[in-house]
Amino acid sequence: MLENETLKIKKGYLKKDFQIFHLKDKNDTQFQFHYHNFNKIVVFISGNVTYLIEGKAYKLKPWDILLVNNNDIHKAVIDPTGIYERIIIWVNSDFLIKHNSGCNLLTCFELASKKHFNLLRLEDKWISNIKNLLFKIENAYKSEEFAYEILRSSLFLEFMVYINRLFLGMQNIKELSDIEYDERISSILNYINENLSEDLSIDTLSSKFYMSKYHLMHKFKMQTGYTIHNYILQKRLIMSNSLIKNGKSITQTCIECGFSDYSNFVRAFKKNFGLSPKKYCKILSEIK
Repeated sequence: MLENETLKIKKGYLKKDFQIFHLKDKNDTQFQFHYHNFNKIVVFISGNVTYLIEGKAYKLKPWDILLVNNNDIHKAVIDPTGIYERIIIWVNSDFLIKHNSGCNLLTCFELASKKHFNLLRLEDKWISNIKNLLFKIENAYKSEEFAYEILRSSLFLEFMVYINRLFLGMQNIKELSDIEYDERISSILNYINENLSEDLSIDTLSSKFYMSKYHLMHKFKMQTGYTIHNYILQKRLIMSNSLIKNGKSITQTCIECGFSDYSNFVRAFKKNFGLSPKKYCKILSEIK
């Protein structure tokens, strides 16, 4: 029983420094909105794809790069008539923190979150460098020759340095025409994520943002794929997961995440993560 419960906790966690996947397929899969407990980089190569991230729709062009923060709710909308090719990289934040050396390699993700802008659109002069780095990383990832782990890590760190430099150097990023979003819904999303411990009822939000409840609920669902209630609940549960992992007590976590009723918090947590908060804490302490 303990092994099965431990697997539930470990599911979705990235235990390696990073993982890279080069995917090329043609299918009509309808992806659902989801999130990860790790950061993700999407390098788009070909296809007809729109990527939805926290209320923004990015119409992708070849060699666009998306920086998807851990806990960003997102999904890809894919035209099944074409071939969708992309490189996906799962990024372990702990690995980048360990190699800080005075330069925070998570800066690109942190800025993407702060600016609510996840797209890095490459100029032609940058694409060949990105291709070359990715080619080297993919080859190193397949190899088990002498010192292959060191080579993998060094190439990936070089890639992250380059991505950070490009993202920091972008100008006029919000003027791109291939990004669609509703400014009011974007403001509401920002407000929700910055005030998860507060009263976020539909009445409160509609009053604060001067929108009728019906219009607010309709626009929010259209932009995010979530009802307001389900979005807030998901974000509060994501926050609770993080607080518990960082040693916060269950009672304090419940309060800080805006759950007014302890039993409702326990019920929602168990439904979402498959374990009660108490059992979650217990297993976390045993697998650390």
